[in-house]
Amino acid sequence: MDTIFGKIIKREIPADIVYEDNDVLAFRDIDPKAPIHILIIPKKPIPTVNDIEIEDAELIGKIVIAAKRIAKEMGIDQSGYRLVMNCNKDAGQTVFHLHCHLLGGRQLLWPPG
Repeated sequence: MDTIFGKIIKREIPADIVYEDNDVLAFRDIDPKAPIHILIIPKKPIPTVNDIEIEDAELIGKIVIAAKRIAKEMGIDQSGYRLVMNCNKDAGQTVFHLHCHLLGGRQLLWPPG
């Protein structure tokens, strides 16, 4: 599956990358919903949360650890941040490559909408 995120991983499309390791890539969202809005993606193409397999457990953990690290680097680890994964169209997923939104830098309301 070749999505816009796959093209970012292959550097075919530019992105403002804030973190990268062997398994995970994180970059600023081009349509931010908060002052800090980072997308954290696995380099392995997984379309949705429904497609995660048991062998992906370590990879999913690496996404959360990357989020923690990025939040600290951006100075929002103590004030607070939100991690969001949308699954399929009714939840608002528009790119079918698993991704985690890291949102922060302002008061986030609940419920989110």
